[in-house]
Amino acid sequence: MSEPRTAAARSPLAGVTAFLRNSWRTLTAMRTALILLFLLAVAAIPGALLPQRSLNEGNVNDYIAEAGWLGEFYDRLQLFDVFSSWWFTAIYVLLFISLIGCLTPRCFELVRQLRTPPPLTPRNLSRLPHHAAYRTTATPEEAADRVQAELKGWRVRRNDGDGRVPGTIELSSERGYTREVGNIVFHFGLLALLIMFAAGKFVYAEGMRVIIANAESPAFCNTTPSAYDTFRAGLLVDGTDLEQFCIKIEDFRADYLPNGQAEMFTSNVRFTEEVATTDPQTWEPFEMRVNHPLRIGSTRVYLQGHGFAPTFTVTFPNGETRTDTQHWQPTELQTFLSSGIMRFDPPAGMYPDLRERRTQQIAVQGLFAPTASFDGTLLSSRFPNMDDPAVAIDVYQGDAGLDTGRPQSIFSLDSDLIESGALERQARVNLFPGESTTLPDGTEVRFDGAEEFINIQVSEDPTQIWVGVAAVVMMGGLILSLMVRRRRIWARVIVDDDEVTRVDLGGLARTDRMGWGSEFDDLRDRLVAAAAVTPVLPEEADSGHTATSRGSAGDAPRKDDTR
Repeated sequence: MSEPRTAAARSPLAGVTAFLRNSWRTLTAMRTALILLFLLAVAAIPGALLPQRSLNEGNVNDYIAEAGWLGEFYDRLQLFDVFSSWWFTAIYVLLFISLIGCLTPRCFELVRQLRTPPPLTPRNLSRLPHHAAYRTTATPEEAADRVQAELKGWRVRRNDGDGRVPGTIELSSERGYTREVGNIVFHFGLLALLIMFAAGKFVYAEGMRVIIANAESPAFCNTTPSAYDTFRAGLLVDGTDLEQFCIKIEDFRADYLPNGQAEMFTSNVRFTEEVATTDPQTWEPFEMRVNHPLRIGSTRVYLQGHGFAPTFTVTFPNGETRTDTQHWQPTELQTFLSSGIMRFDPPAGMYPDLRERRTQQIAVQGLFAPTASFDGTLLSSRFPNMDDPAVAIDVYQGDAGLDTGRPQSIFSLDSDLIESGALERQARVNLFPGESTTLPDGTEVRFDGAEEFINIQVSEDPTQIWVGVAAVVMMGGLILSLMVRRRRIWARVIVDDDEVTRVDLGGLARTDRMGWGSEFDDLRDRLVAAAAVTPVLPEEADSGHTATSRGSAGDAPRKDDTR
């Protein structure tokens, strides 16, 4: 009675073991790896079609606000964080496991094949897709030596009387093992590429900085994350070991077609890796263009975008002035109509009382047009180049929120301050450079013109070199696997009844058979040309499979291919 209970106790464990074994076999199958690779490509599509929070959270928020419930549904599915979502990570990890699980046995199998001699010569060579026969006055040993000499570079197995047919000399040769080597190298290159992409997420650093593009703009030094307007990095980067360099923006030029379409953006810069160097005129010059970044070690500096930064001067009733240049956000990329704000704090000595001073802050909000066009008083832009700049602004006075300690947008005023009356609009005007407006208390706001700014992106990724190496290895393996054919050639040397040596040849391509017959025919022709007696024996050959048949129906694999 004990044995049935033991069997019953073991059956659940055996079922679990069988389930895990079958699951592992399914996961590590090459077909599964291909399916997972396809799923990874499909899963990346939303990351290309939808704005990603890691790149621009503002665009994501705008998309959700416009799409309503659909945007919220996308957000719950993590479609705005595709490459950090749990489902993308799951596919990624499963693909890793599948590739490792299916490549490891294939490596052992390749080693076993390299150590295994070619198979014995089939009994009936005339049944192979490529075959030939000829006779020669040479002895069987000399004929076999000649065939073996022509098979230089092949793995050859010679049987002197102990092969498939007793009493004959048989040669078995095989070539094209590099096809499987290339296949394995390709998949290991793909695995290394995926690993480098994953590792890059832990050690990368990326920051963005807006810089006014003129000679008076200070140099930017990549020494600390606090130097950036926005900065994000991998889990293993704390910002203390950034690549040290400084860059000075000297100018910016935008070239446009007559219809306003951008043709090229160019910026002349100077840079140095010696951050202690104080004279930018001694730095190396470089012309930075779109898709032509400045490369310093493993760091790349991209010209990411550009726009306009209006300059305003506020003259307070006591005669003191405040001047500021602030970049505004392009709202129409075709004409570069831009929107933004500026905030000005009155001089400290003008209002000794802190509460009174807070109520005298100046805020400017409006639109900037590089080439102004008016429909009545409504400002728009007709061309993206700065040919005739103008602004349409609202000037507010009151509490602009400068000293609240709360983070605020640099492109729009807090609507709560306006609705609550803390900020009151004092003027609405259109201004050209040099024009001004005066508020009721005597404060003057003057538009001085605009400067162009550029947005540079600094990306540091130590794994990029290894990504390139993995890509080259992967392509090299793919080329090998596509160009090399796995093929076999057999030869049997016998003595006919009339005491003349006869050589039978047979060839078989184990993989792609298209066009391989020419190699077999070249071998046959060289052997026949070297023979003293050269007649081919058509009467003993199968009429359906001649030595010159290439790419015909006879190329189909046969049951005795591997004998």
